Amino acid sequence: HVQLVESGGGSVQAGGSLRLSCDASKYTFNKHCMAWFRQAPGKEREGVAAIDSDGYIRYADSVKGRFTISKDSAKNSVYLQMNSLKPEDTATYYCAAVSKPPWWNGGSWYDEREYTHWGQGTQVTVS
Repeated sequence: HVQLVESGGGSVQAGGSLRLSCDASKYTFNKHCMAWFRQAPGKEREGVAAIDSDGYIRYADSVKGRFTISKDSAKNSVYLQMNSLKPEDTATYYCAAVSKPPWWNGGSWYDEREYTHWGQGTQVTVS
């Protein structure tokens, strides 16, 4: 049974930083795509960043230059380093996984329907 467990959320002032972690225990990291999504109150869930098994990375335009996604295959973990945080980054952040990158079949990395496994989310509040 695949489990994705996020951690690292919290409250921070604008301009500050947070690092989110996603523990993908029991998940096979071969030929996969891992992503971070977020959902603010009253808004749809949106893709933030994705990374595939070859290290190919995608970012939403709203976070380019501020957020960095990375992975540690030995630890089965994915991270999201968030710098220069803004109030509009306030949301619940979710880790997601799928067995192969959506773009391999012409799909979009930011389409939540492409992902088969989800974490429970971690709250990030920027004031």
